[in-house]
Amino acid sequence: MSEIKNEQLASDLRTVTTRLIKKLRKKSATGSQLSLTERSTMSLLYKGEYLPSELAAMEKITNQSMSQILSHLLELGYITRTASITDKRKVLISLSAEGEKTLLRVRSERDEWIKKAVAETCDAEEQELLRKAIITLTKLVDFD
Repeated sequence: MSEIKNEQLASDLRTVTTRLIKKLRKKSATGSQLSLTERSTMSLLYKGEYLPSELAAMEKITNQSMSQILSHLLELGYITRTASITDKRKVLISLSAEGEKTLLRVRSERDEWIKKAVAETCDAEEQELLRKAIITLTKLVDFD
């Protein structure tokens, strides 16, 4: 593929993914009270409990920024803090039952919108193309 076509592909892909992400943010009334990083942090906590510094490293933000995010999530009742068994000076963060319920509701609202949009705008062949594109897009997400 020529360099110009590659540049256009990169630009078009960036544009369409950005627009899709913005659209998805708007399609969840539940998630509208949370920032992108707050939702992402909740998704990490859905998989397990972590130290604030571990969460900051995974989100690629400063410990101070993560502290602000965790304060907001705690205020909303979406996380819990527990003293570490091995080191009482450390605090482990986990998702509360309310946080899990909220995260799953946000995901469900977005999934429902995507399901409806695909059903109403894509024929069977286009839906199959989307299924195949997910594999390729996953490779892009995993690329460093």
